[in-house]
Amino acid sequence: MSRPVTLFTGQWADLPLETLAKKASEWGFDGLELACWGDHFEVEKALEKDSYVRSKQDLLKKYGLSCFAISNHLVGQCVCDDPIDNRHKTILPPRIWGDGEPEGVRQRSAEEMKNTVRAAKRFGVKVVNGFTGSSVWGKLYFFPPTSQADIDKGYKDFASRWNPILDVFKTEGVKFALEVHPTELAYDIITTHRALEAVSHHPNFGFNFDPSHFVHQFINPVFFIDEFAERIFHVHVKDSRVQLNGRNSILSSHLDFGDHRRGWDFVSPGRGDAKWDQIIRALNRANYQGPLSIEWEDSGMNREWGAPEALALVRKQDFTPSSVAFDAAFSSR
Repeated sequence: MSRPVTLFTGQWADLPLETLAKKASEWGFDGLELACWGDHFEVEKALEKDSYVRSKQDLLKKYGLSCFAISNHLVGQCVCDDPIDNRHKTILPPRIWGDGEPEGVRQRSAEEMKNTVRAAKRFGVKVVNGFTGSSVWGKLYFFPPTSQADIDKGYKDFASRWNPILDVFKTEGVKFALEVHPTELAYDIITTHRALEAVSHHPNFGFNFDPSHFVHQFINPVFFIDEFAERIFHVHVKDSRVQLNGRNSILSSHLDFGDHRRGWDFVSPGRGDAKWDQIIRALNRANYQGPLSIEWEDSGMNREWGAPEALALVRKQDFTPSSVAFDAAFSSR
């Protein structure tokens, strides 16, 4: 099928975009999925100046790279999150954080997501990846007792905040791909259905499939692909490894990523528990023809060693489905 292989720049935003583009081109990537932080793609500048958009397009062209999606996970997270606190301040531009009053942060984040859609259209991409945030993730473990009415309220809050944003997506002809992920309203198969129902199956609301977030929940990522085939607008190639030993916990004990005592951790693609052959076959069944975007995260490995290795893995695994039955040649006709 020869799907393009791109590199998500979110974990590389400490590097100037040109520096990263040069590296990605030399490694053999087909393109970049641009993060809306660092200097990689700045929404405000993209709306202010046509020259800014052209300069980004020219930079990618200079290195033979394409862009199929931009991503604004950090701002999207702040649309629905409750509480809003100093953790959010560390991931937001000062103009969106403002005075830090929570509802003001949420409202400014919502407007920034609308502007992200408009900037994506100007840039010529049709998918924006991101998070939604969640007002109920903190209620995951039901004590003190949490009623379904409390959870329903959270999904209604999500719908009221995101439907106006999704309507801008529809107007501009751009898709929103939520990365289904713990801390979001949709973090597994059941909650994904619940999120879809909350926004009345909005046509511009779909998913950025990332198997690493299912592995440590003991969910087979293939089932997600099969269930939501028509709603998969983008794919991240990322891996995670369960490393329970009878002493540690799948909840990870408030330990940092990279700590060997964790019950699970993100690792470079091919070094975890994701079954890439099965995933590629499922994506072929779903007729997914978009990019395979490597989101490289492995605290125990140098990223400039790991990214090319991950690229080689994807090139090796991404096969085209057969157009004929293998036993057709047995026929005497």
